[in-house]
Amino acid sequence: MGTLDTVIIFLYFAILIGVGIIGSTKAKTTEDFALAGRNLGLFMYLGCLSAVILGGASTIGTAKLGYEFGLSGIWFVSMIGLGIIVLGTFFIKKIAKYKVTTISELLGKKYKSEARLITAIVASIYTLMVAVTQVIGMGTIINVLLGWNLTTSMFVGGGIVLFYTILGGMWSVTVTDIIQFVVMTVGIFAIMLPMSIAKADGIGSLISKLPESHLSLTSIGYAQIFQYFLLYTLGMVVSQDIWQRVFTAKSPSIARKGSLYAGIYSIAYALAGSIIGMCAFVILPNMGDTQNTFATLALNILPAGILGLVLASVISALMSTASGTLLASSTLITNDILRQYFMKDISDKKFLVLSRVTTLCVGLLAISFAVWIQDVLVALDVAYAILSGAIFVPFLLMFFWKKATPNAGFYSILASTIVVIGGLLIEGLASTNPIMYGIATGFVVLIGISLITNYRNKESLVTSLGDTKQG
Repeated sequence: MGTLDTVIIFLYFAILIGVGIIGSTKAKTTEDFALAGRNLGLFMYLGCLSAVILGGASTIGTAKLGYEFGLSGIWFVSMIGLGIIVLGTFFIKKIAKYKVTTISELLGKKYKSEARLITAIVASIYTLMVAVTQVIGMGTIINVLLGWNLTTSMFVGGGIVLFYTILGGMWSVTVTDIIQFVVMTVGIFAIMLPMSIAKADGIGSLISKLPESHLSLTSIGYAQIFQYFLLYTLGMVVSQDIWQRVFTAKSPSIARKGSLYAGIYSIAYALAGSIIGMCAFVILPNMGDTQNTFATLALNILPAGILGLVLASVISALMSTASGTLLASSTLITNDILRQYFMKDISDKKFLVLSRVTTLCVGLLAISFAVWIQDVLVALDVAYAILSGAIFVPFLLMFFWKKATPNAGFYSILASTIVVIGGLLIEGLASTNPIMYGIATGFVVLIGISLITNYRNKESLVTSLGDTKQG
């Protein structure tokens, strides 16, 4: 990579650090820090929501899938987009009235404090693991582009994200996400996609050179598509980093519209990424490691200066997701564990300090895990599996089945978590079945305990009324 491209990436880093410093002047209260004061308009909300759901895995992973499977590579990110559309269509209006900060806080209102605690633990681990994967991705890209040691690259990339997130919280994350949304959009749709197609001699030539399977929407396999649905569509609906973005909207109407638009944008992004991967299949037919499809194609077809901008767009995607998930994890810990159980009477000023310190600790933990493990994609799938398998059912029935009881919700989450973890240990970490086992367990436990509890309460009431009449 040339000097000009290196300068562009360093300039981009400098801008993000500057935004963090500016954001620190905005975050005066804990609501400012966690939710940007619940004051975002449609464009800012759309930008920051799109930026957080489309991480580095969405860009790098979709290009890889496009290279290997063609059009069928769209399903990974399309299922993420579908999850956001489902959240916007069916749930945002219902959850907006509660004025909560986290999903665990909401479940705690319906069920019991123990349900809030276990949900907070599961969701904070999930968001931490997502942050770890983004730090690894940033380190890998910086390592390839600048030639730095991988560990150093992870500390630099993760350190920049941690710096601006600690300073300004959601205000810094929002402003940097808008920058990253613009950079991502320009880099993928205005530069990488058209230049890839041009290098492949146009759409017609591309189609003629691809194998027939690459033009099928189902070549990746129905089982894989269903797995993406279980992991990502259901996972997006109950994911704290997504919820935290939803709560930043100025109104429920903005949150709903922005979520629908972000879902549609995600599907378009999936199509663009898959086509880029298909172009790479034609241009670079003998690629060894398909994980490097996007970066290798960019290095081969883009001129100096433009290359730096496009690679900055990939780093943007990683940083957006990393900052959002770091903040989500720290918010769950501070709001639903520390304040709920240890610091109930803490002042807002001290709570803001606590939020920053917790974000620092979570960030250092994420960077440490990234350096130590260096490949946590399986761990990420495990986190998604627990999230979807254990939390989706009580969340769904909270709104659509009024007979659910507090104890039933708690035991449903607890039993489903145990079943999902047990299933993963028995069937393997890559198995989809434990998610379905967890969902089935959640339904059976929640509905069963609720019906038994309601029946006993009814019997008790009848007995009590009978005793009253006799007296």
